[in-house]
Amino acid sequence: MLLRLAPIGIDRSKFSYDKLTFIVSGWLFIAACLCFMSTHVRGAEPPRAGAREPLTVDAFSVVKVRVKAVTDARSRNTLGGDREGTGIVIDSSGLILTIGYLVQEADSVDISTADGRGVPASVIAYDYSTGFGLLRAAKPPSVKPIAFGDSATVPEREPVLIVGFDGVAPAFVVSRRPFAAYWEYLLDEAIYTAPATVNWQGAALINKEGKLLGVGSLVVGDALGGRGQVPGNMFVPIDLLKPILGDLIAQGRTSSKPRPWLGVNTQDLQGKLLVTRVSPDSPAEQAGLANGDIILGIRGELVKGHTDFYRKLWASGDAGTDVVLDVLKGVEVKKLEVHSMDREKYLRPKPTY
Repeated sequence: MLLRLAPIGIDRSKFSYDKLTFIVSGWLFIAACLCFMSTHVRGAEPPRAGAREPLTVDAFSVVKVRVKAVTDARSRNTLGGDREGTGIVIDSSGLILTIGYLVQEADSVDISTADGRGVPASVIAYDYSTGFGLLRAAKPPSVKPIAFGDSATVPEREPVLIVGFDGVAPAFVVSRRPFAAYWEYLLDEAIYTAPATVNWQGAALINKEGKLLGVGSLVVGDALGGRGQVPGNMFVPIDLLKPILGDLIAQGRTSSKPRPWLGVNTQDLQGKLLVTRVSPDSPAEQAGLANGDIILGIRGELVKGHTDFYRKLWASGDAGTDVVLDVLKGVEVKKLEVHSMDREKYLRPKPTY
């Protein structure tokens, strides 16, 4: 697996001359960065004249992750049974960081380096609040671990590398802002990059010092936020991992009490939430929520979009608390009491017996 520049998606009709100049400067940055990495990232001696030492993605501390979900995984319908993405080696004992949805309800996990050699790995943690997943390889890969950077201070327009298992792509940080998703997930601040690249699942976001800034989660159509429709990628900031890493390693989850989970997907319609999917056997389904319903309020308070809804939901108490929703069903507003639960208990992990 030789290092190559991964494909990027640029709609030229949406880029001005200044923006294209901005992207071109990124390629120049990458060229300089690759030259540096080829001689320094592994502490190797500079190559002799005429020598050609292939540079692979191993040099950027990433591995390929392949996952097979358990046969009855609840996430099969949305994530599929066979998944692949990128893992990031973060210590010399075989600890690998990735995006958690890749390893959710995993039956088997294998990681492989650039030479194609694979080893099994086990899932040791998935933190639903941040989205991070942790793996432990049965045998530590021969890949140098990456150091953590400071994601809280990365500025906009900062050139970065997006490193997936299949290659490297140049990008820029274009915004740092909250991310609210339709599946009961909220980050107070996420990192957005552009232009968009493929194979972002678990990809490493690396700064010019070669340190890890974040883990790839999604491709988005609005990387700039309200400033324009520019496609890009969203990364979970590495600073969110630092205070919980010890807990994840020691006990597979954080010490915080689990949040209430309803099991509902929604679309934001000018602040009101249209129900687009209800998870089977979830608290939402048991309470009578259905596709096409509109959530207007929670605990007697109006909701104003996903962010407001989640914050009010999680302020209701810990998982297991009863939550009263104001729901528009047809032309009638009804109050539905939902007995929330811990999302982890809803899923079906691999049996350990």
